Amino acid sequence: MRILFLISAAMIISTSLFSQKTSEPVLNTAEQMLEERESKIKIGGYGQIDYNQRISGDTKYNGKLDVHRMVLFFGYQFSKNLHFVSEVEFEHVNELYVEQAFVDYRLNDYLSFRGGLMLVPMGIVNEFHEPTLFNGVERPSIDNLIVPTTWREIGAGIGGRIASASIKYQLYLFNGFYGYDGTSKLSGAAGFRSARQKGINTNMTSPDLSLKIDYYGVQGLNIGLSGYFGNTESKLFNNLDKNSDAARITADSSVVKIAMAGIDFRYTKGGFQSRGQLIYASLGNSEAYNQFNDNKPKLGSAMTGWYLEAGYDLLNGKKMGLVPFVRYERYNTHASVSGSLAKNDAFRADEFFAGIGYKPAEGVVFKIDYQYKKTRQAGSAGENYINAGIGINF
Repeated sequence: MRILFLISAAMIISTSLFSQKTSEPVLNTAEQMLEERESKIKIGGYGQIDYNQRISGDTKYNGKLDVHRMVLFFGYQFSKNLHFVSEVEFEHVNELYVEQAFVDYRLNDYLSFRGGLMLVPMGIVNEFHEPTLFNGVERPSIDNLIVPTTWREIGAGIGGRIASASIKYQLYLFNGFYGYDGTSKLSGAAGFRSARQKGINTNMTSPDLSLKIDYYGVQGLNIGLSGYFGNTESKLFNNLDKNSDAARITADSSVVKIAMAGIDFRYTKGGFQSRGQLIYASLGNSEAYNQFNDNKPKLGSAMTGWYLEAGYDLLNGKKMGLVPFVRYERYNTHASVSGSLAKNDAFRADEFFAGIGYKPAEGVVFKIDYQYKKTRQAGSAGENYINAGIGINF
């Protein structure tokens, strides 16, 4: 794929030009809480207030104002190496979720054991989703449909750093997406987003494997390779008669096999900032899944998405920040299809963003951007938006 070549070439060029070593990886908020050892009780949080306005020369649209999310982090240090971290979120004022709740036991810098409700390490934004950590008011669409941020499930596994090789690794077993709970959860229109179980009375027939390796051995550069492999969950396996071939065949047809791989990079040099991401997800058994659900979900057999972004901090070196940026994004939840299902170009879209973020102090950002979105469906018109927002993180 051309974009994979471009991202790989950019990382190779950066590596060859800037060979100075760095000793520390980029840490998300939960990881920063684990590193802080001075107090037993740890508190943090972030929030996001948005304004979204669609604009058109022919049609009038109302703007939308939303307290999108307000989040509190709570952590406790039981001992030097044993910690608990939680993340509690209010969405749209009236929805309450627990986004993280896990125990981390650090044997040494090379190896930690972790279990509970955790973020699936895929891409960039799912682990770094605080509004001060990404450009633009809204998260990239790829991180909504294909990597359904915030994607968290219950699981356990290991992680750590190999400082001599500048590598950070994570390896977990999670419950899978809920493919069928009486209704189909995966579709070409919604991608994986509606299939998250979120730790709510989670069902699991067999665990899924998630892994990520980050390389941070070049000053200012972080390269991530991630994978996710397993099956979706189905309520039809609960109370399944093991002696009934018909029941087993029906249950099997409600399951989708997922093999997802991703590559991402983040690079900074002075005021210059760049990042990119490529995600590919292969979906096995999608033809049987569509037929089982009377072809309602119209699920394809592969999803793809990528974006490239660049920005520059005009106030680099000061306590404040002023970052204009541009981002181009392309995604397709019908990258391929199986059986008699025809590709739907309404699920294939391009998006362009241009905006600016002002950071008057560490942990506060004011954002505004222009967004253009157009699907590849014949006759479809492009959509234009102006987005603005306030983000905090502490």
